[in-house]
Amino acid sequence: MTLDKIKTWSKKRKWWLIAGTIMLIAYYCCLPRQLFTSPTSFVLEDSNGDLLNATIATDGQWRFPYTEHVPDKFAKCIIAYEDKRFRYHWGVDPIAMARAIKQNLGGHKVVSGGSTLTMQVIRIARNKPRTIWQKMIEAVLATRLEFAASKKKIIALYAANAPFGGNVVGLEAASWRYYGRKAEQLSWGEMAALAVLPNSPALVHPGRNRQTLMTKRNQLLQKLWQNKTIDKSTYELAKLEPLPDQPLPLPQYAPHLLDRFRSDYQQQKQSGETRIKSTLDASLQRNVTDIATRYHATYKANGINNAAVLVLDVETGNALAYVGNIYNPADSELESHVDIIQARRSPGSTLKPVLYAAMLHDGLILPHTLIPDIPTQIAGYSPQNFDLGYDGAVPASRALARSLNIPAVRMLQIYRYERFHTLLKQMGITTLNKPSDHYGLSMILGGGETTLWEMCGMYASMARLLLHVQQYEGKYDMDDIHPPNYKQEAAQPSEYGLSKNTPLDAASIWWTFEAMTEVMRPGEELLWQQFSSTQRVAWKTGTSFGFRDGWAIGVTPQYVVGVWVGNADGEGRPGLIGVQTAAPILFDVFRQLRTSGWFEEPANLMKKVEVCRKSGYRASELCEDKDSILVPAAGIRAGVCPYHQLVHLDRTGKYRVTEACESPQYMLHKSWFILPPSQEYYYRSKNYYEALPPYKPDCLASLGQEKAPMELIYPRPNARIFVPVEIDGTAGQAIFTATHRNTAAKIFWTLDNDFIGSTVEFHQMALHPKPGKHTITLVDENGERISCDFTVLDKNRD
Repeated sequence: MTLDKIKTWSKKRKWWLIAGTIMLIAYYCCLPRQLFTSPTSFVLEDSNGDLLNATIATDGQWRFPYTEHVPDKFAKCIIAYEDKRFRYHWGVDPIAMARAIKQNLGGHKVVSGGSTLTMQVIRIARNKPRTIWQKMIEAVLATRLEFAASKKKIIALYAANAPFGGNVVGLEAASWRYYGRKAEQLSWGEMAALAVLPNSPALVHPGRNRQTLMTKRNQLLQKLWQNKTIDKSTYELAKLEPLPDQPLPLPQYAPHLLDRFRSDYQQQKQSGETRIKSTLDASLQRNVTDIATRYHATYKANGINNAAVLVLDVETGNALAYVGNIYNPADSELESHVDIIQARRSPGSTLKPVLYAAMLHDGLILPHTLIPDIPTQIAGYSPQNFDLGYDGAVPASRALARSLNIPAVRMLQIYRYERFHTLLKQMGITTLNKPSDHYGLSMILGGGETTLWEMCGMYASMARLLLHVQQYEGKYDMDDIHPPNYKQEAAQPSEYGLSKNTPLDAASIWWTFEAMTEVMRPGEELLWQQFSSTQRVAWKTGTSFGFRDGWAIGVTPQYVVGVWVGNADGEGRPGLIGVQTAAPILFDVFRQLRTSGWFEEPANLMKKVEVCRKSGYRASELCEDKDSILVPAAGIRAGVCPYHQLVHLDRTGKYRVTEACESPQYMLHKSWFILPPSQEYYYRSKNYYEALPPYKPDCLASLGQEKAPMELIYPRPNARIFVPVEIDGTAGQAIFTATHRNTAAKIFWTLDNDFIGSTVEFHQMALHPKPGKHTITLVDENGERISCDFTVLDKNRD
């Protein structure tokens, strides 16, 4: 045919061609881009694809999101039962259609529909009345779907959206609702029972019409045997399998993480799949949940209703277990819906290790530097140790291990709370969003609020910095500091390159973790060091003010475990202490984990320094007991021991002397460990401490001290005194008065071995001692002391 003839033919049939083109375009566009738009359930899976949790869809249906994977058993069952020529037709099966017409005409009613699986997918998606006209539309759309999708995808669309009775839609939901496990684990008998449900879900329903369901199932099994899909023994055994009973509840292993996923999904206004493959380990999640529930049964007797546990993988920051709360919705008192892992709570003492590492990083202290532990008042703020006692002075590492509050506050005063606030933000804490002045020094004792999620993330970041420093040849990757993650497909951060800069260096972190291993473990864990098989854990507890929160966080090279115990409504309870409530859960969880080895000491990044064993400072020439240790590089700038001083003694060694009263040739010169009087008083009660000898009486005149430099004016030795009563009848106070030759001297007062305060210049102290005998002691900054016994009389008796 020539070109002219083609043109002539086209002109004569122009309208037909136009109409044909329009029909082709209409046919191409007749299939919606997205067939199914019904809401789906939010589904949470573990890292292996096992179901952890699911919620019902917003339309009240159990409808799992679409998945391309369809078990081979289901594909064979549904094809054998619904559409045996599915693999060969193009959406419409003429043979099946002709058979249906014949059966329907012969029976004078609708006996068979003749629909293919492809047509059924279209019918389910359109949800239109079942008429001949709609059947014709379905046939057209089915052929179009065959062009648009593979046979495998069509089966997957059917499996995800077919009704399975009641409010159960889709094979996955049906498998869990009727058999309590995923579809891949179903037997031939179980899969056949599910395959016959979509054909008449209203009639055939587990729990009723069981004989009809069994007949249909067995007929399908017979077909599978006859077409040699299964052998005879499988066929016979499958027929003996029981039918499902009433629908089963779906797993509820991580309800709070599912709520977190749903919240994130809605906040980000996503329109994608409502299924997430998480980083959790289902087995570990169940075990950790059981541990928390077991302890909760005990704690509930004390009115402690809630607990949360988070387990992170250090290398990735992935969450391996996420127990957001004790889950028992039937008990409204528990407030099970609250996700404690994301709730803002006072962290108690759990920030202390970060401050210790920060001060090591800056060279402000060495690992065992003595820190004052004495009654302290700073701008009206008076911290107290948990046991209300004082050590006088304590090594920084021991202060951390024992979680002493006063040394921590004094360390923060040196480091400055403004810098610490900034450091915490650099390490991933976002909840301290008020100015640093709002928190002040109380920040180190839980004066702010943070979350278990961020706290565990910060410790995991510290562990990563330490683990990777050798791999990075002494450099740091700031990408190692990142929050935890629960989504398996989430991309790891990659914004920074290797650098020498880091908020906390590896050596400081290593020393911090070493100090944290010395924390006394609870219960049977007390003797852990005696067993070589016992795992080493760097851990820290915390207790918030008012006994409202009990914390425990532990770190190994592989894992970070965080535990919180308390009440979601913030109610405090006696005995709600981190070491007594959270720590036992922590170590039970660590027993479920496979940990090995310990953090490698970054010796190549440290400097060897001579330190004074008694003070922990860099050793001076007067320090007699020295040790050489590896410290963070900044440690070479740390201060020299201020406590060892050269003291001149007489030939007996019992008195201090000066050249004015003793010939130098008879003097003994000795290095002496001298603490300030306020520290000395408490230090010597718990440590061996050799007090300074007094001056030789002959030397007092040369010092201008014919008498002791201090004198207690009131009361006098062995005085018997009354404490006055006020006009309104309330107990008054007696004014104790002292004097010192040095008008600028500071005097420290103690009553019956209890520190009561200090005075400068004007040495008066208003006291109200109880009736009875008492001893008051005064010590000045040079260690000079005087004591006085007195008796307070009882006015009613004396």
